[in-house]
Amino acid sequence: MSAIPQGRTRRAVLVSAVCALVVTGTGLTGCSSEDPDAGTNGVGKLSATEIQAKTRKAATSAETVRLAGSVVSNERTYKLDMRLKSDGGTGSVTSEGATFKLLRVGEHLFLKADAEFWNHEDGEGGATSADTAAAEKLEGKYVKVPSGDPAYKRFISFTDKDVLLDGLLTLHGTLATDGRNELSGVRTIRITGDEGAGGTLDVSLEGNPYPLLLARAGDAGTLRLTDWGKDFALEEPSKDETVDYGQQLPTS
Repeated sequence: MSAIPQGRTRRAVLVSAVCALVVTGTGLTGCSSEDPDAGTNGVGKLSATEIQAKTRKAATSAETVRLAGSVVSNERTYKLDMRLKSDGGTGSVTSEGATFKLLRVGEHLFLKADAEFWNHEDGEGGATSADTAAAEKLEGKYVKVPSGDPAYKRFISFTDKDVLLDGLLTLHGTLATDGRNELSGVRTIRITGDEGAGGTLDVSLEGNPYPLLLARAGDAGTLRLTDWGKDFALEEPSKDETVDYGQQLPTS
């Protein structure tokens, strides 16, 4: 039989032997020479408050992110799939059965939807023939949303990385850590507000401590946050694809 190698290997054998004796003799578990934080970014050793501060800093410093999931706001559920960066964003939003695309480049916001979206019911007898004709012209086009229109204020927040993250990454109540998990092969640590009633957030233990999964307080939606720092093209649609409605949209 070959000799036991010197140094680290001999020490590892000794530790394993001691662990075996401890477990056999006392029934105790957890004797291990492995550090659970080995190979991680170290945030697992921090308090929940410190983890939240670290993940906020990482999120706001990242150039880009993708948000996908649901958000409940003003008793209305929005399903989002948005890619965001500092100067704009692009993606789709579904609300009350209607899906539309949003695109913002700088201060210019564009909305693209089908005729059914534009040909909305007004509660007083339905759409007129003029409404239907206008809706057909808008179908499949990017409509430039006037900055003074109510729709601009309502939809622009879905394309604003800083505004979305600032509102979404807030956990309410007393913060605490709640164990470790794994998302798509990435190790995470979970922090909670008021034992989960104030929301939960899974934070990456690998690389930058980005937030990866958010469950909002009060069952107000769940979001996956991915593609941190992955760049994507963002440019205004061509004139042939665009309708500029001037001062106000026909849906206002």
